[in-house]
Amino acid sequence: MKQREQWTSKIGFILAAAGSAIGLGAIWKFPYMAGMNGGSVFVLLFIFCTLAIGLPILLAEFVIGRRGQSDAVTSLSKLAPKSKWHWIGWMGLGSSFILLSFYSVVGGWILSYLGRALLFKLDLTNYSNLFNTIIANPVEVLIAQAVFMMLTIWIVQSGIKGGIERASSWMMPLLFIFFIVLAIRSLTLEGAMEGVRFLFVPDWSYLNGKTLLMALGQAFFSLSVGVTAMMTYASYLSKEERLGQSAFNVSILNIVISLLAGIVIFPAVFALGQSPAEGPGLIFVILPAIFNEIPFGAFFMIIFFVLMLFATLTSSISMLEIVVSTGIRSKYNRRKQAAWLFGILIFIVGIPSALSFGLLADIQLPGGTFFDFADMLTSRFGLPIGALLISIFAGHVLTSAQTKDELRMHPFLHSAWKFIVRFIAPAAIVIIFIAAFF
Repeated sequence: MKQREQWTSKIGFILAAAGSAIGLGAIWKFPYMAGMNGGSVFVLLFIFCTLAIGLPILLAEFVIGRRGQSDAVTSLSKLAPKSKWHWIGWMGLGSSFILLSFYSVVGGWILSYLGRALLFKLDLTNYSNLFNTIIANPVEVLIAQAVFMMLTIWIVQSGIKGGIERASSWMMPLLFIFFIVLAIRSLTLEGAMEGVRFLFVPDWSYLNGKTLLMALGQAFFSLSVGVTAMMTYASYLSKEERLGQSAFNVSILNIVISLLAGIVIFPAVFALGQSPAEGPGLIFVILPAIFNEIPFGAFFMIIFFVLMLFATLTSSISMLEIVVSTGIRSKYNRRKQAAWLFGILIFIVGIPSALSFGLLADIQLPGGTFFDFADMLTSRFGLPIGALLISIFAGHVLTSAQTKDELRMHPFLHSAWKFIVRFIAPAAIVIIFIAAFF
């Protein structure tokens, strides 16, 4: 029987963990949320909340995962035998399953745009109409979703070393390079400094409770905590690696990518007189229109959608890995079969979400369409409840001796972390959870 794999290097783990966190949330949602909440003040609060609240919960997942050295369900069962805490793992599996079922739909949209860009078949006159046409076409969205899931399955089936770590080790550096190229191009546009001021010069009139709540929510979700993804990744980590340093590096990478996304988008949006608060249209409608109006726009558009594909894939492989890791348990020789089995099941479950803007657009569930309902189940329930329980488990169930053994940090820092995961983080999550309904 095969032995459980481990990351071959610390940087490989950090890049994979950062890739899990850095997806559409950092590249699409962060600029959109910043645009809706005053820009720079939101950015400052987001950075504070990421380091003060998100980082401790991320570290809690790392501690549980490496301590258990197995999938989330088994790890929690080992650490709290004869209890119900292992249900956090099952909840994470369910959330990841549903999350990937509609996340893969967006991945398919990106593939559709990238394919058109590569074949020079993008409609250069009406991007809004193009977007609506793509998402309403049942054949195209299902084929694109299937291709995206096949890419995800192909990476995960190859294991930690040959699949996830190898893919993340070249996709993440390329993502940084592409972002820097796009940021430089965006900053050279006439009138770009207005976007820079929006992003970095504070308008203190937006410093209020609502902006804080939005920033806290963005920090929480952008770090990919609550679905046991980071717990699963940390279970493949050797005992020699320092968890605190790894968690800090992942958090900083997430902040840097989010800021780069803002630097790419806001200067270009303001330079061409567009609104920064356009939601999904910021990527699929406004940005292609912007690329169409600048020199070498077709080239930069291809780079952007390749970047989007990388970011989406690095998140999707972590979601599928949660399901596969739990499914195979200690039977590591069954990884390939499990990856294809669960990947196909996720694709099937995601079909209603893919058809939510076409054939099934008239069917309404709580929260809206099938796509909206799946999003609501995970973002409003699965992730915040999962993160709350993880924080409570790390703060109240794990002993100080166990956490000290895993963290190996200064006693003051350990005490500060323990206080945050015991009291501050749960309170913050409850506030976000309640705010989602009011």
